[in-house]
Order: sequence, then C-alpha cells, then structure tokens
Amino acid sequence: MTSDEELVALATAGDQDAFNQLVKRWERPIFALAYRTLGREEEARDVVQDAFLRAYRGLKGFKGEAKFSSWLYRITLNLCRDWMRKERRAPVAQTPEGVDPIDLADQQAAPTESVEDLVARREMSAAVQMAMADLPEEQRTAIMLKEYHGLTFQEIAEILDCPLSTVKTRLYQGLSVLRRRLERQQAVVASFRRATYSASGGSR
Repeated sequence: MTSDEELVALATAGDQDAFNQLVKRWERPIFALAYRTLGREEEARDVVQDAFLRAYRGLKGFKGEAKFSSWLYRITLNLCRDWMRKERRAPVAQTPEGVDPIDLADQQAAPTESVEDLVARREMSAAVQMAMADLPEEQRTAIMLKEYHGLTFQEIAEILDCPLSTVKTRLYQGLSVLRRRLERQQAVVASFRRATYSASGGSR
C-alpha cells in the first residue's frame, strides 16, 4: 500500500487522485475525532470537509516534520476549537437518535450478543460520553487521541504541541476522574435497579 508520505509527495506535485486516496484513508478517523469533540454530527461533517480543504491548500507548506495524520488531527482539533469559541458552545454528550454514526459499538458487538448485553453496552457508552463531556478540554482531548484513536504519547504531544510529560499527566488525571465518575454512576444505577426489582416483588 502506498504510504501517506508518498501520497503527500504525489499530491503536492499535482496528483489529485493521490489526495483523494488520503481523504478516503483518513475521512472516517477524522470524522470520529470531530464528532467526539463536538458531539454534533452535522457540524462534525462540516469540520471534516473544512479540514481536508485546509490540508489540501496547505500541502506545499507541510514539511513532513510530523506524520501527515498527526498534522491532519491538529487541523481538525483547531477547527473544532474555533467552532466552539465562535458558537460559545460546549461539546454535547449525545448521539443522534441514540445511534452512533461512527458505528464503533456495532463493530465491537459479538454476533451472539443478547439484547440485555446490547442495552448495557450502549448505556455504558452513553455514561462514558457524559462523563467525558465534563472533563477539561485538555484532558478530554488526550483521552480521545490515546484511547479512541490509539495514538502514541509522542504523536499526541506533536498534535497538541506540548511536552510528552504534559500529555501523560493530562491522560492520567483525566482517566482518574473518568473512572471515579463512572464508578459513582454504576453504583447509582445498580441501586436504582435493586430498588425497582424489590418494588416489583422480585422475580416472578
């Protein structure tokens, strides 16, 4: 498979198809990043289009000091921040009509998954989204890039333009807060279910 670096070189030389291949290769991860950052599908799609347009226009200025994907992630995050500042709106922890357009949950689901398991997994996904939305932007972004996009600490440091130690601190602090909040939520849900079960008279 042609590498990103080779495609960038071809696109810089005027090969439109090479850039189209880069778009096809990275469109889904970039949409996932924008959607998780904003929580709004339509705005995320607008950001994706703008990100690739800016990348195309800036190709000749891309020095290759970082990976193309890291550069693209940085452009996307900057566009998301610009949108939130302009609209003065915080990210929303929701999915349109209860369906995640990224389809990650469905990809991970086992073919024999029961309805109860499916509901439980989606409930957990919603709980994580809500807890993530309450985190400071720096911690939330570090967690998204590491846990959802599988980037290395070094790649995240390049994208966020900060020291490696700062990335690790943000990730550790964010995950610690997230874990505590999820544990509290799970305790509340379990208590509520026990109360409902008891009120219904137990098993029939």
